Amino acid sequence: MASSRALRFVCLVGCIMFMIASTTEAAIQCNQVINTLSPCMYYVLGTGVLTQQCCNAIVGLNNSVSTTPDRQDLCRCLKNTASQFSYSSRNVALAAGLPGKCGVNLPYKIDPSTDCNIVK
Repeated sequence: MASSRALRFVCLVGCIMFMIASTTEAAIQCNQVINTLSPCMYYVLGTGVLTQQCCNAIVGLNNSVSTTPDRQDLCRCLKNTASQFSYSSRNVALAAGLPGKCGVNLPYKIDPSTDCNIVK
């Protein structure tokens, strides 16, 4: 049960992170994204508090995508992962609030239905 909850978390937080724009070099792999966001799991599930490790993960992920193709690939990775699980509007709202709570400004709306092709 906790495993399926953990996977739902990854999907939700992923819906946030696909929107992030920033300035660094290397593209990241999908499994790295999921592992990076694991400290945010319990917060997004509504069973834990927001931790510094979670914010560090979000800031680090933000800093790891530098080009439009990188951000679009990140979006697709997270949406593909999210599509495998069910989640509630509460989970989406908690995930959507993470960047702001961690001091990361996003120029896009965080929403599971976002078209990754329009992410810049």
